[in-house]
Amino acid sequence: MRNLAFAFAAAALLPAVVLAREPMRLGKALTTTREPLAVSRILAKPEPLVGKTVQVKGRVTEVCQMAGCWMALADLETAKVLRVKVNDGDIVFPKESVGRIAVAEGKLARFALTKDQAVDMARHEAEEQGRKFNPATVKSGAVIYQIQGSGAVIE
Repeated sequence: MRNLAFAFAAAALLPAVVLAREPMRLGKALTTTREPLAVSRILAKPEPLVGKTVQVKGRVTEVCQMAGCWMALADLETAKVLRVKVNDGDIVFPKESVGRIAVAEGKLARFALTKDQAVDMARHEAEEQGRKFNPATVKSGAVIYQIQGSGAVIE
């Protein structure tokens, strides 16, 4: 009798487990028909892609803990990371997407930061993630690339 009750309970939960792994479609529908680029491929030669709509595939390693306004995608082979950023509220990347594979689309942007801007950005990121921050760790300005996201599918 106990085994029968367990079997019924497991059967009742099965649809919820299956639905939980359905892909999450966020923002606008993906439009690029080509195969998504690897993060490492974009970062190897980003300049020709700046301002162009790209699609990237990677593993979600971090999500903004405050507003879900960005997610970090790591290359599946090299672990290089590229951030997908959206305006607050346009898309909310779920915190539980960490560890899942995602395909994101948007325009690749280039930002040249002064040292002060790099410090401010690192401080803000540390606050979002609840980490301590030491400004002495930032030695100079930086050039960063990120995708201004328009849509994503998280598998």
